[in-house]
Amino acid sequence: MKILKTVLGLLLLCVGPSSVAQSEYPVDVELVLAIDSSASVDRDEFDLQLRGLALAFNDPEVQQAIKNGAFQAIAVTLVEWSSVDRQAVNIPWRLINNAESAEAFAADIATSARMVDTGATSISAAIAYSVPMFAVNGFAGQRQVIDISGDGFNNSGRLMQEGREIASNARVTVNGLAIQNQVLDLGGYFEETVITGPGAFVITAEDYEDYIKAIRQKLLREIKAAPVS
Repeated sequence: MKILKTVLGLLLLCVGPSSVAQSEYPVDVELVLAIDSSASVDRDEFDLQLRGLALAFNDPEVQQAIKNGAFQAIAVTLVEWSSVDRQAVNIPWRLINNAESAEAFAADIATSARMVDTGATSISAAIAYSVPMFAVNGFAGQRQVIDISGDGFNNSGRLMQEGREIASNARVTVNGLAIQNQVLDLGGYFEETVITGPGAFVITAEDYEDYIKAIRQKLLREIKAAPVS
């Protein structure tokens, strides 16, 4: 059955999105890139998040990881978050299925304006905002993942347990990138309270400069992950 699904998926990719109902377009992973835009993140730090993501999607190894998937495609969207009532889609869902589409996405990330400026840190609200996005994105992924980057504790809105339950109940995996420029052992906090789902993991960055290396490592791990049966 898995082999048949893979073959059918590759055939669909060959005919292209215009020939396939959008709701049926197969990808290896649907990925929400949720970046911290709270008051603790200054303009330079926010730009470093964008730079890290842009460099990652321009990276040949990341592009090859996408190509090596069963469907040779992923779907991604860029979301900013801060307070319980402050989230925004910076870049809507995008199909990445070759070097050109990856580089076009990278270019859009690099030139993105900041849409959420200041606010508290509501990781739980970022998860609650992101989960429903999978149901209306027009893609059928083998995995659905929220990639949360942040530099502080959840201090606004729902308790983290509630946020995790929203993702868990929807069978969405939450992975974390803890930027430890202000909070010592933030990675441990993410490990204990933020991540959820099969194979969920945390990567740490010592500061926003280190984020550039860490987000590439994280994306490679998320793209290469084995499908959940």
